[in-house]
Amino acid sequence: MILALQLGIIVGYLLLALAVGLVAYRLTERTAEDFYLASRTLGTVVLLFTTFATLLSAFTFFAGPNLAFLHGPEWILVMGVMDGLIFAVLWYVVGYKQWLLGQQRGYVTLGEMLGDRFGSRRLRGLVAGVSLMWLFPYVMLQQVGAGTALEALTDGAIPYAGGAGLITLFMILYVVLAGFRGIAWTDTLQGAFMLVTTWVALLWVLAAVGGPTAATAELEATASEHLALGGAYYSPQFMLSTAITIGFGVAMFPQVNQRFFAAGSKAVLKRSFALWPVLCLLLFVPAFMLGAWARGLETGIAVAEIEAGGNVLPLILAEFTPTWFAALVIAGAMAAMMSSSDSMLLSGSSYFTRDLYRPFVDATLSDRREDTIARLGVVVFAVSTFLASLYNAATLFDLGNAAFSGFAQLALPVMVALYWRGTTRSGIIAGILGSQAFYLASVFFSFVPGSYGGWSAGLVGMGLGLALTVGVSWLTAPAAAEQRAIYFEALEAD
Repeated sequence: MILALQLGIIVGYLLLALAVGLVAYRLTERTAEDFYLASRTLGTVVLLFTTFATLLSAFTFFAGPNLAFLHGPEWILVMGVMDGLIFAVLWYVVGYKQWLLGQQRGYVTLGEMLGDRFGSRRLRGLVAGVSLMWLFPYVMLQQVGAGTALEALTDGAIPYAGGAGLITLFMILYVVLAGFRGIAWTDTLQGAFMLVTTWVALLWVLAAVGGPTAATAELEATASEHLALGGAYYSPQFMLSTAITIGFGVAMFPQVNQRFFAAGSKAVLKRSFALWPVLCLLLFVPAFMLGAWARGLETGIAVAEIEAGGNVLPLILAEFTPTWFAALVIAGAMAAMMSSSDSMLLSGSSYFTRDLYRPFVDATLSDRREDTIARLGVVVFAVSTFLASLYNAATLFDLGNAAFSGFAQLALPVMVALYWRGTTRSGIIAGILGSQAFYLASVFFSFVPGSYGGWSAGLVGMGLGLALTVGVSWLTAPAAAEQRAIYFEALEAD
């Protein structure tokens, strides 16, 4: 009976999201621009919440509370404060200029924007290839999160593969039907829903244990080091490295970066990034404090269980809240993961069709045929990540951190190109290839250190990318096909 109730709530919520997608499908034009960007018409609330919900992934709902449980609540400073501010600044520095260029020249992807400026389809393909490579583990992260959450919530009645498969099926159906317009609508609903339910969950648990003072006293008795700012795990180097790589990585995530093109006006874009840090704090504080306080509560949650890949959030909800409410929060979390996954799949399909298939396979590709190929690409990508997630042994934090740092390697070469007229094709290609090669080596080869005096290889790679972009550009002449002025004409025309 309890299992039926849990499944009914979760599947019902996902079906509600799918119904919104069906409505959006009826309103979606059969053009690539409408499928990918909702014809660039988003208002402030929808743009803000679709960006917000796109980032409400398994990394937020499960990896974050897990980290707070294991090491203390300073993770709030990394994600809630530093990253909120860093991304808000980048939304202006990178996003505003991308929006101007998109309005003037019709760009849909980052690769299109760079390929046009540097007159290079190879650069366009490089950016798409790198992005798809790092998008793969991050889509996997959502499937891993859904599988482990449902398995924990139902005490193993729904196996890991069943939960991962469920979210995969729904996100395929949703993206193929809804396109960007439907995703943006449901993101708005899901973002607001998750804000409310996360705060209700926090208040419910605190009421059950005697309030925040009692919960903090229990945490102090169990793990007093969690209440001391700057513990062994949260070194300044770790916190700064992680905040910078995540903040810059978010700006290069395809599903986030494309939203820079989708705003309906300059005012919409500016209001959205101004409100961003507030939304981050409103969500991350309750989610991560739940994880931190859970360490001191008598829940039976073992440190080894979380270190082995378990998730603290569904476990503490199952302990202190009614079955229906715990299922509702997990349903919302799965819907949020679906919001991340569907946006990733949609962006990934646009990078494939517009930056790989169109320039290298069929330059005469029609809008109608591109729309069909994009939807087929969604299915192939989602099924591939699902199969990979069945054999993945990495933790949610490892998967998410690798993807954030991988995308962060793109950020500084792109920013240099946007703001320095002297950037050459050779320079930006060297910056992207050099930083990616270094970071990949640090991930996959033990002889390349993952840390340098406490500073992460991801941050060091960003510095290498910057140095190569500037240095090689300084030493090389621009290619004949480069259009060195177009990024600056956009600002002059504004």
